[in-house]
Amino acid sequence: MSKWMQKLSENILDKFSMDFLRSQVLKNAYGNDDTVIAGLDPRILLAWYLFFAIVPWFADDIPFLLGCFLLVMVTTVLARVAGLVLFLFVLGIFTQTGYLLIFTLLFGGDASSVAPLLVLTLKVATVSLASVTVFSGLDPDRLSNGLMWYGCPERLSFSISYAYRMLPILMEEFQNVLLSYRLRGNPPAHDTAAGKIRYLVYQVRIIIQSFYPLMLNTAKRSRTTVEALELRGYRYAQSSRQVRRMKLASLKVTLNDLIFLTASILWTAVSILASGLI
Repeated sequence: MSKWMQKLSENILDKFSMDFLRSQVLKNAYGNDDTVIAGLDPRILLAWYLFFAIVPWFADDIPFLLGCFLLVMVTTVLARVAGLVLFLFVLGIFTQTGYLLIFTLLFGGDASSVAPLLVLTLKVATVSLASVTVFSGLDPDRLSNGLMWYGCPERLSFSISYAYRMLPILMEEFQNVLLSYRLRGNPPAHDTAAGKIRYLVYQVRIIIQSFYPLMLNTAKRSRTTVEALELRGYRYAQSSRQVRRMKLASLKVTLNDLIFLTASILWTAVSILASGLI
């Protein structure tokens, strides 16, 4: 039995390697271009996100919140979000409000005590899933163009797009720094239970120590990128109306956008009607 448990723990640790984490993060940011959500117009997605990110906070009706949650859950499935992101979402919901709801049910709480916790859990879950859906379905360029069309400052929209593009560099630099620390270090033996704890503490300490050189190396690369942009006329391009029209010319509302928007409005209307009837 102990050998089986040891083999299972080793398999789990192998799954959560640095390469696995990097692939999951990059898949969520760049690997969903062929989904239904990714094919929608970014202006429609941003307007849809604003509704489901703001309205649930001002509603207390459980049927309406439950309807919104079911809708964003379907869109999350359509966006094919990475498994690691969904795991972190479930973990975050449980650590914020979910455990309170479960403990209240287990220790004999009645409807008057469960309902407020359920409302809060549905609010947090709906807003979180809406954010996951939109930012998994929008690549940096489409997100930047959508924000620019709504009148956001060009530097702000470019900064968000640039942050997306810096994500692979951050992951690569972090892995290089982490490997350099491991090559120069002397990890403790982890054959026993106490050794496993010491090894875990050692890994956490290395990760913490890796952040400063990570920020330093990333800043060096960022400076090189900014200088390259300046040489290519970045500031002029950001203030030129002709460049703005060229960037926004790719935005087109298609039939799929209208179907998605109509389905969302109809489902929200049904949720509001059900909330008024119950």
